[in-house]
Amino acid sequence: MSTGKGIGEFNHEVTSAGFSMFPGIVPDDLLVRLRRDIPTRQEVCRQWQAKNGLGAGMEGSAHHVVGGSDSLHDFLCAMFLDAYISAYFGGEYILNAYGAINNTDRTDYRHGLHFHRDVRTYSGSFRLMLNMLVMVDEFTIENGATKVVPGTQRIAERPSDAYLEQHAVRLTGPAGSIVLFDSNLWHAAAPNTTGSSRMALTLAFTRPFFKQQMDYPRMLGEDFPPNERVRQILGYNARVPCGYDEWYQPPKKRMYKPGQG
Repeated sequence: MSTGKGIGEFNHEVTSAGFSMFPGIVPDDLLVRLRRDIPTRQEVCRQWQAKNGLGAGMEGSAHHVVGGSDSLHDFLCAMFLDAYISAYFGGEYILNAYGAINNTDRTDYRHGLHFHRDVRTYSGSFRLMLNMLVMVDEFTIENGATKVVPGTQRIAERPSDAYLEQHAVRLTGPAGSIVLFDSNLWHAAAPNTTGSSRMALTLAFTRPFFKQQMDYPRMLGEDFPPNERVRQILGYNARVPCGYDEWYQPPKKRMYKPGQG
């Protein structure tokens, strides 16, 4: 996959501004399927949210959308920007979280967060987590394009609201664009004033030793991954043994395999 951007340029952008955009790289046919399948995934999560008393304010959100045989699975298996993500971490990485959102004109829990960073422990120049934002629909100012504040990935303490608003830029772009950004970067959702949907995928990647938000290998089962690269990304090579039999194994059969950092 040719993006027109070299690894060096990507690294410079992420180091200086905190983010790097790759316009229009997801194929149109996959975008059509994603727009069809995202609401189905959201309805499944909606049922779980309602069952456990979490329905209010979580409309249009789906979390941990791994598995299955739909376009969200196909997107993950396509490994978009794998070389850039590997370069960011300087080696192997795993999926920490995978979500799908539909930013309508509702006021939901994402808007309530206002400016935030997605890694709870500030990691400074140590590259611990990387966010991926996938524009399934076009992102415009009117439909709530995400706000980011360039350079704030280098600031340990939260800047003032006035600073964040004054220095924020909007991540606008055509459908199929992907933005990779340092998870230390302060960012925020924005309201959608169009009355139309604006869908996106939100993924987070970490170094393999960082705990996943959900145990994907246990959730999906031993035989799920379609190939070794996807197996790596889903965390099958960075698991924690639960007994002596899993601990005392030759390197190729260990739960936490060599090369994971």
